[in-house]
Amino acid sequence: LQKKSREESSGEGSGVEILANRPYSDGPGGSGQYTHKIYHVGSHIPSWFRALLPKAALQVEEESWNAYPYTRTRYTCPFVEKFSIEIETYYRPDAGQQTNVFNLSAAEKRQRILDTIDIVRDPISPGEYKPEEDPKLYHSAKTGRGPLGDDWLEAAAGGPLMCAYKLCKVEFRYWGMQSKIEQFIHDVG
Repeated sequence: LQKKSREESSGEGSGVEILANRPYSDGPGGSGQYTHKIYHVGSHIPSWFRALLPKAALQVEEESWNAYPYTRTRYTCPFVEKFSIEIETYYRPDAGQQTNVFNLSAAEKRQRILDTIDIVRDPISPGEYKPEEDPKLYHSAKTGRGPLGDDWLEAAAGGPLMCAYKLCKVEFRYWGMQSKIEQFIHDVG
């Protein structure tokens, strides 16, 4: 992971700056660890979006509250004041059966799109595929688990299992571009 992070943070205008990393209490999820980072993204964003911003504005701020089993992360771009991405996560010891782990209102539930990720059966683009990361091939010598078959979820029902429930909210409040950019971020993210 460290090598991958270094590779993604290399090049002109790239890197991560850590502004805060401290414990908090009485915040999102109770008590946990707060971090505030600035990502200098350089050329890592699409050209049509990059064309909207001056070169000096190619940074993204991340604020994160980690109070396992709950986390909340908010991404903003200081130059684009009306833009944010917020991701809330609950980790639960189940197979994804909870229908409203975030206690959404009826209106919010009507707006959401459920996207279940199957780590075995979902397609992976050839450029991102790595055999050493394929759960259909990997066997853990330490736990004796794996490789996983197409029935992995049913087979794991009696053993250790965890589901990460994620709620992703995108806001880009600029008339004329709001729908296109919000949809793009949801599609790519």
